[in-house]
Amino acid sequence: MSNDERKMNYLKEQQKNVYINDVVERNNIKNDSELITLVEIISSSIGSLSNPKKLSDTFKSNAGVDISPKTISSYLKYLEEAFLIEKSERYDVKGKKYMSTPYKFYFSDIGLRNSFINFRQYEETHIMENVIYLELKRRGYNVDVGVVELKERKENEFTYKQLEIDFIANKGNNKIYIQSAFSMPTAEKKEQEEKLLLKINDSFKKIIIVKDYIKRIRDDNGIIVMSVFDFLLDPNSLDY
Repeated sequence: MSNDERKMNYLKEQQKNVYINDVVERNNIKNDSELITLVEIISSSIGSLSNPKKLSDTFKSNAGVDISPKTISSYLKYLEEAFLIEKSERYDVKGKKYMSTPYKFYFSDIGLRNSFINFRQYEETHIMENVIYLELKRRGYNVDVGVVELKERKENEFTYKQLEIDFIANKGNNKIYIQSAFSMPTAEKKEQEEKLLLKINDSFKKIIIVKDYIKRIRDDNGIIVMSVFDFLLDPNSLDY
């Protein structure tokens, strides 16, 4: 397409006349407005933890509509089958087990995602995370969301909290832990991003991907920091 307006119109036509119509007709959906609203909600919160119950509550609070978690679960399945969205499950790194809920949704195409919210929200942090997810999938990795439980002491009490690793990319016996950090302008921010990766007691590769144009480095802790541009443009960027 020769300009942005034509690009946006094309994407809107695709999401309405191809994707939504196909899902509605194939699954005999009576109320397509609910389906569209669901996609819009997911579009506005890509990379956020969710499940049918949370989405049902969002419908009720934001749109004043009662829609059951069971119906939403069916809609989510239809959207996955149409290759519009993909689900990434949570994996407990220390417990070595999957956690059934909540999980994350990413869009199979960012342009279509943007069309569902009328090209209004350009949160680069979330879009970058979605793009990294898609590239990992394109390279043949299975991609999960990592969960690490940390024990912290406050005064005389210990508290536990669960923190997230953005991606655990698995391919055969190869595993890579990846954090998507839009920027790390200070040493404190870098330390914050590395803190969780350093809690993982195994020898698999640990990487932080940032938006800034920077030279790829491996720091004293063995953590690799690279630019998202190097990650995307070099097909072997994860191999060395």
